[in-house]
Amino acid sequence: MFSEDYGSIPGLDIIFLLGGYYYHTNYDTVDRLVPGSMQARGDNLYSAVKAFAESAKLRSARQRESLGVSNGNDDGQAVFFDYLAWFIIFYSRRIAMVLHGIPIIIFLVMPFFSRFLYSGLWCCFATFYDFVKGMILHTTGIMLAIIFPVLFSILRLLVSSYGMNWFANPFLAFMMFIPISLVGLLIPRTVFRGFPLSQNVSVLKVSKEALSDEARFWGAFGFYASLTLAYLLAGLSGGFLTFFTSASMLLAWISFCLSIKFCVRQLARSMVFYVIPLIPCLTYSVYFGGFLVQFLIEKMGMMGSLPPPYGNYVPDIVVAAIVGVVTSWCMGPLMPLCGKWLARSSILQFLLHLSVVALALSSQFFPYSRDAPKRVVFQHTFLTADANWIVDSSYDFSVVDSNSLLFLFKYAPEVAKELNIGPEFSFETAKMSNQRTFLTLFPVNFLFSRSLQFPARSDEILKQYRQFPHLYTNKPQTMSSDGSRRVYLELSLGSLKEVWVAVLNITGPLSSWSFADTKLPVPETAEGGPPSYICRLTGSSHEKWNFWLEGRNVEDIRVDVAVLDQNLVEEAKKLKSVFPGWADVTAYSSFLSTYVF
Repeated sequence: MFSEDYGSIPGLDIIFLLGGYYYHTNYDTVDRLVPGSMQARGDNLYSAVKAFAESAKLRSARQRESLGVSNGNDDGQAVFFDYLAWFIIFYSRRIAMVLHGIPIIIFLVMPFFSRFLYSGLWCCFATFYDFVKGMILHTTGIMLAIIFPVLFSILRLLVSSYGMNWFANPFLAFMMFIPISLVGLLIPRTVFRGFPLSQNVSVLKVSKEALSDEARFWGAFGFYASLTLAYLLAGLSGGFLTFFTSASMLLAWISFCLSIKFCVRQLARSMVFYVIPLIPCLTYSVYFGGFLVQFLIEKMGMMGSLPPPYGNYVPDIVVAAIVGVVTSWCMGPLMPLCGKWLARSSILQFLLHLSVVALALSSQFFPYSRDAPKRVVFQHTFLTADANWIVDSSYDFSVVDSNSLLFLFKYAPEVAKELNIGPEFSFETAKMSNQRTFLTLFPVNFLFSRSLQFPARSDEILKQYRQFPHLYTNKPQTMSSDGSRRVYLELSLGSLKEVWVAVLNITGPLSSWSFADTKLPVPETAEGGPPSYICRLTGSSHEKWNFWLEGRNVEDIRVDVAVLDQNLVEEAKKLKSVFPGWADVTAYSSFLSTYVF
């Protein structure tokens, strides 16, 4: 953040990739750290700082501005990645421009290089046309490998009472979606067993099978070469994935052709020669793809509660699509030559049966566990009108994944009993909470939908605190010559014990304020409400905030104040304690009040 805001300073962002299950939960404890991870982070930080400090290119922001970007020392967005955590591969953006453009050049030149001297220009264009058809078939297989798992995930949700079965059991995602993805990948090979060649077999004096294998291979190669070019033109660094695949496929094809030449087309042995050069690429694809799927599955528990009717389908569709992408990425390079053996009806039937069995098994697994908890937000809300007057009190609940609060109350009967929830309870009969109720969690509150509200007592909080947060004017407002007026305010946090944050939500004709160097941020809009300006304040409970707001005219300025106190009353603590171990509850008290100036 600071490097972007202050002069585009070069830097390195280091994060822990896995462990998302308990990230920002009560289960995020020291014993869950991966052994050696903190040492590795320290080593990386020390090496990065040392490299920056000793670099001959180290310059101040003013020096870099005077030299400009044309000094020849800027690598731009460099490409770097590790191979199985063994070593790092690094090359500059300039080198990537050359390397990542080579595969597409080879794809375009190969039809003319292989045919022009022997068969003429017409045959070159026919060969290129076959390569394009091979690329279309391979692209179709890739798309079906993604579409089939998505359709399968929708089908599963139609017959299941809840989603995200794979959340605490990631192996289910692989069991359910990999077989059906392979079926989609093999469909084009099954439908087009005989490749529609445009080349004249009699003129080339080459078998139709050999020309078909060639067209399928170069079609697949062209697909990965085109993706590499797309990454390059988009300025993204991820093109190394498809470049690695393209380069490995080229080596595999050369190995295959040499084996054909010297082994007199012993296909089984030739296949081995084709697969061996692909092993480093396929190993890396499985390694990288497996981490990607696991990372995504862990993040699905905090992606937000999406509104109906389609919100319940989104996490399963996303995971199914990513598993499809990874499966096609891992198996795609093998399809041109190995697909003829894999596309047998017996193998396809086995994969379909395996998918159906996985679908049946998945319903026997619960989505959550203590090691992969469901995140629940429990807010004890107090609506106040003055320093010591409570207008209303409520318990507000929300979740941050696709399984709604009804799922929670169904499988946590103790909580339902404590809240007096009966079997006929539904969203239609319940009282809903809006996003403004959770203003203290801004901007996380935008992840909430279908939040519920239940009545709560307020007498206990009156015994605990003498004063509540309140906002008031501390000196008379002033008017300027252009008609704008300035209101001087003071925010007192009362006698709260553990204030974490205070949030101001300001609506009206605001033209300036005393925060952030008097610069207004981009207005926010929540649930169809008017545009508003939001400011988050942090500080000790005993501190008071003095600030001013300036309006363009004499129209009213409305200020909503939300203060988060981490202290709970005993009744709320009791309610929190009855939640099951598979639910992680973020509980706090929130004091809301509204003022018009």
